[in-house]
Amino acid sequence: MIAARGLTKRYGPASAVNDLTFDIGPGRVTGFLGPNGAGKTTTMSMIVGLVRPTGGTITVNGRRFRDLPAPMREVGTLLDARAVHGGRTAYQHLLCLARSNGIPRSRVDDVLGTVGLDDVGGRRVNRFSLGMFQRLGIAAALLGDPGILVFDEPVNGLDPEGVLWIRTLMRDLVAEGRTVLISSHLMSEMALTADDLLVIGRGELIAQTSVAGFVSANSHSTVRVRTPDAETLTGLLTDAGATVGHAPSGELDVAGMDCEAVGRVAAAAGVVLFGLTTREASLEEAFMNSTHDSVEFRVLDGAFS
Repeated sequence: MIAARGLTKRYGPASAVNDLTFDIGPGRVTGFLGPNGAGKTTTMSMIVGLVRPTGGTITVNGRRFRDLPAPMREVGTLLDARAVHGGRTAYQHLLCLARSNGIPRSRVDDVLGTVGLDDVGGRRVNRFSLGMFQRLGIAAALLGDPGILVFDEPVNGLDPEGVLWIRTLMRDLVAEGRTVLISSHLMSEMALTADDLLVIGRGELIAQTSVAGFVSANSHSTVRVRTPDAETLTGLLTDAGATVGHAPSGELDVAGMDCEAVGRVAAAAGVVLFGLTTREASLEEAFMNSTHDSVEFRVLDGAFS
């Protein structure tokens, strides 16, 4: 488990992280979300002891990272995929990590195979693509067979096959009872991968809940209606208390009524419907709504503000 209590990091008068308290438990993929500058990387760096908190605590399995007797056997991390000596081969890089952490040499071959780099283990990493660096970073995180895994943007640079592989790997890891924390800006991928969300903005906690709970709390579903008599139906629905908008496709977007209620209004007036579906809000929409006031840079009328 990862546990933060009042976690704070200040750089002079500026707070990168401010009074964060959360628990991340095993058997779940937790997505770590926030706008640029929200404090995600700083928080992850404090988890693994690369940054010292100004206040509060952050522990893994009840201990500070620096107090763990065998860190790589308890926590695997991918924070910077390119933080590798370019003159080494992938195999040499992993072997160095294994030897310095008391991990058997056999694990190097195991993890190279797991991430699909076994055929290029003898290649110098300065010839690797970004996607290959990502796979090597994941191999390093898995090297000690840890129960806790922390990944910062793990799908960055991966092709569609690689993204699907990452998604499957994350699900397999939590099925084994591991704790998995993933930071990503890809909302569509997070919606498919994560069970829970930890959302921060300007260094402060916005929400910690399930994906479904977060979307429900920060968005509203609408009913999408396709009809040849949009004008008549709009008037009827508005009179019934609904809010009606027009989608770019020409369909109606109805808020304040469910599908059954819309269908009954149309049927009572003899309005023909060609389509009637519930449109659930996306994680992206919910994220934008919840973090609107926490965005560091925003474009308005073509200018930055």
